[in-house]
Amino acid sequence: MEIKFMERALQLAERGMGYTNPNPLVGAVIVKEGKIIGEGYHEFFGGPHAEINAFKNAAEAVSGSTMYVTLEPCSHYGKTPPCAKTIVEKGIKKIVIAMKDPNPQVSGRGIKLLQDNGIEVITGILEERSRKLNEIYLKYITTGLPFCILKSAMTLDGKTAAVSGDSKWITNEESRQYVHRLRHRVSAVMAGIGTVIRDDPFLNTRLPDGNGRDPIRVIVDSSARIPLAANVLNLNSQTGTILATTELAEDGKLRELERKGTEIIITPPAGGRVDLKALMKALGERRIDSVLLEGGGELNYSAVEADIVDKINIFIAPKLIGGSKAGTPLGGEGRQYMKEAVILKELKTRIFGEDIMIEGYIKKEDEKCLPDLSKKSVKFRT
Repeated sequence: MEIKFMERALQLAERGMGYTNPNPLVGAVIVKEGKIIGEGYHEFFGGPHAEINAFKNAAEAVSGSTMYVTLEPCSHYGKTPPCAKTIVEKGIKKIVIAMKDPNPQVSGRGIKLLQDNGIEVITGILEERSRKLNEIYLKYITTGLPFCILKSAMTLDGKTAAVSGDSKWITNEESRQYVHRLRHRVSAVMAGIGTVIRDDPFLNTRLPDGNGRDPIRVIVDSSARIPLAANVLNLNSQTGTILATTELAEDGKLRELERKGTEIIITPPAGGRVDLKALMKALGERRIDSVLLEGGGELNYSAVEADIVDKINIFIAPKLIGGSKAGTPLGGEGRQYMKEAVILKELKTRIFGEDIMIEGYIKKEDEKCLPDLSKKSVKFRT
């Protein structure tokens, strides 16, 4: 029974995707005498938490009930009052929690508050599913850095574009709709200036129901070559565009971009290019918890080399186009030997019509070792 009710809580939590960043996805279910009497989820950032919504939606008195929640209830005042305190006041007798909250302001404190008030607490039910659901939150809350997903599409022979540069479309409509759902899920989408000049993308979210949330557009452009007429600078969108550049950019061009509402981030130079590690730190400081990298081969390779990528989504279409000079998902100098290859773990495949998507996580040499950014300084132009 515990698994059944926690599965329902996880289903509810998923409904908050794209709306709660940088907060976690959380679902809650209240059960009395084996029957669900209330349920809720964290619907949007700054709004009531899942537990509070479950209480609001309860069909009868909750005193003496059991609550199932996908993440440890908070014990501190933030945008909303502490949920653990409300749970005690409502007379819940038992609470089943999928996973503890790694947030230093919460971790263990919510559980202790509940136990100190005589509430039975069980943890670890469907914990791995809860962790997977909140992989973005888990990285961001423990490191301050965005979770980065590298997305690319290629033909069966490994090409991301024809030799002419044409790339519309490699994948089918079903695959492209999934990418729009990814954009809705993350806080920002990142592309390089080469992609902007070549394809002039919008980088917004276009879902069939029209309800998708646009991510912030982040353009990596070391010398501010971006055309002022570029689509990413002229969208009617609820989110803005950030240009990540270096001191190579002309002040006059930067002022023109700022007049268009573009925010400028100037990173230290890294071989004449934007320092991607410093950029990710800057984005994290702006409460951007996740980035979907939709770059070309050069930016993708630089991101992998900078060790900012956490997850890979590669779409493969059953097409062959050839061309020794045609683009590939990763360009750059490349690794010299197979023993130096980047390894993926926890591989999964999904089918979108005739297309195949391979999903995996970058295997880190030391997943507990965080980058030292203490000497990196980033300038904000606001």
